[in-house]
Amino acid sequence: MSKTRDNPIFRVHDLHMIRSLIAGSLRVFSGSIARWQGCAPEPVQRVYFANHTSNLDGPVLWASLPPQVRALTRMVGARDYWSVGRVRPFLACHVFNAVLIERKKPTPEANPLVEMVDAMGERHSLILFPEGGRQTSPEPQPFKPGLYHIAKKRPDVQLVPVWMENLNRILPKGEILPVPVLGSVTFGEPIRLEEGESKVDFLVRAREAVLRLRQH
Repeated sequence: MSKTRDNPIFRVHDLHMIRSLIAGSLRVFSGSIARWQGCAPEPVQRVYFANHTSNLDGPVLWASLPPQVRALTRMVGARDYWSVGRVRPFLACHVFNAVLIERKKPTPEANPLVEMVDAMGERHSLILFPEGGRQTSPEPQPFKPGLYHIAKKRPDVQLVPVWMENLNRILPKGEILPVPVLGSVTFGEPIRLEEGESKVDFLVRAREAVLRLRQH
């Protein structure tokens, strides 16, 4: 075996180049434009929560972040989707540094909330889709409680709403080959769980924060 392949520095450098290439390709391919309306693209610990209409949502949101922020941001994805075949597991593990959760039959040993909070540690951010799955409706469905529980366990972390536009047209549900359509990723003002705020009220407010970013 060659020295190059045995050299761990080369492997780290190689993965860095792969990540940069994939991020650039996703931005060009999706035509997505990042709009920072309520916060700056800073390497602070956050949960980016967005509407979800396409399998491209997570990768494109990740690619829309600047390199120093992207390096510390982990995409939350469904284990049943990202564990299939060879390409998806490679991308999930080595490119997106994804947190893969069990969405269909969670168990006490594989609690999605515990896995997400543990994955954040003291430095990582998350990309989360609170609807729990891709939707075909023009507006987000009611949010599931995961975002609320993260906000409760990690009040120090900023919660940044994100609106993703046209990603469902680039790669519609059930389709394999994407089509070129101009998309956008809009980042809003961070929110926090207010003292005494109920789970229902918080989730409604979080969903409304995402909807307010929609371009009319």
